[in-house]
Amino acid sequence: MKNSVKLIAIFTTVVLFMTINIAMIQKPGAPWVIPAKYKTMKSVIKAGDASINTTGKELYNKHCKSCHGAKGLGDGPKAANLKTDCGDFSTKAFQDQTDGEIYYQSIIGRDEMPNFEKKITDEADRWAVIYFMRTLKK
Repeated sequence: MKNSVKLIAIFTTVVLFMTINIAMIQKPGAPWVIPAKYKTMKSVIKAGDASINTTGKELYNKHCKSCHGAKGLGDGPKAANLKTDCGDFSTKAFQDQTDGEIYYQSIIGRDEMPNFEKKITDEADRWAVIYFMRTLKK
């Protein structure tokens, strides 16, 4: 009898844990939920750094252009095959985000937007990509 109660308690805990985790997962196409620490995150490079038009552009072309397009309009060759919208980096809505919000979406990712923490390991290089994306405004 005691074993049955323990087994039921364990099972209930596992089901509850799974339900909470599933509820917390962001749904494709839903607005991004950006953790507070990223909203106020500051860059390790300055906005005018020379690496933006060299390293940032090079990494953007290597990792981002195929989905987001050469001008960041969300019209890259792979974009049509995705379930989610790639966004348009030239819009006011995109450009009005904090650097940290763009960093989270671009480096951490979610759903079809991959995580780039292992592909772009240098923090300055990550920020160069973020600032390069800012140059794609209208």
